[in-house]
Amino acid sequence: MSTLQTYIKTQRESRPILLMTHVIYGYPTIKDSLEIMETLLREGTDILEVQFPFSDPVADGPTITNACHVALENAPTLRQCLADINALATRYPDSKLVLMSYLNPMLQFGFEALADAAAPAISGLIIPDLPIEQASFVEPLKAADIAPIWLTIPQMDSARLAQTLSAASGMLYCVSRSGVTGGATAFDAVTDNLDTLKQQTSVPLGVGFGISKPEHITALIGHADIAIVGSALLDAYNEAGLTQLVTRFKSLQTAAR
Repeated sequence: MSTLQTYIKTQRESRPILLMTHVIYGYPTIKDSLEIMETLLREGTDILEVQFPFSDPVADGPTITNACHVALENAPTLRQCLADINALATRYPDSKLVLMSYLNPMLQFGFEALADAAAPAISGLIIPDLPIEQASFVEPLKAADIAPIWLTIPQMDSARLAQTLSAASGMLYCVSRSGVTGGATAFDAVTDNLDTLKQQTSVPLGVGFGISKPEHITALIGHADIAIVGSALLDAYNEAGLTQLVTRFKSLQTAAR
């Protein structure tokens, strides 16, 4: 069992659901993004998902896509991103950090080099556009105890779902609905899908896309292990800076506890 999966299962022994928050490295500046990350870690986020920006973030909605484009103007490098994440992990050992990006930057960096630079600070890696058929790409990560986090979607082909569940470690990222991040979600359909997945795997289930309010967190309790929040926190930051982001985070955190 990976370090990430062990952490989630241990935390869930005393918690109804965990909270995973999403930050874009380099937005609005590299310094500011690190301040956002440190703030969320200090406030007690269970898992911090750090997105390394890419020019064509196909799974992301307008809020995150815009942030990625702004971040790229600040010329971030993946090597520096990994170094900064390592420093944060050292200061906040009670939380776990995962990296998210798209396949192109990962291929350019190289998966063996990524494993060397990311371990032990990073516990998981999400690559939304990496097909499950190419799971061999991430073998160097698994060897370094960095769990590849695979995505499931509603109405997923049964053969592909079986292949995804077989490869899963750390956690599964269960996309709540078709489309991109940041939109509205019908939670009755989500919880039905989660209950079906729970019968097929023992890997912890995280739910993302459209999680933005305390009542969304409450609706997931008993069905999922992790609620994943991205656009809602970024919207709060864009509205009124760190103060509003912390206020939004605390309201979600209270619902999770």
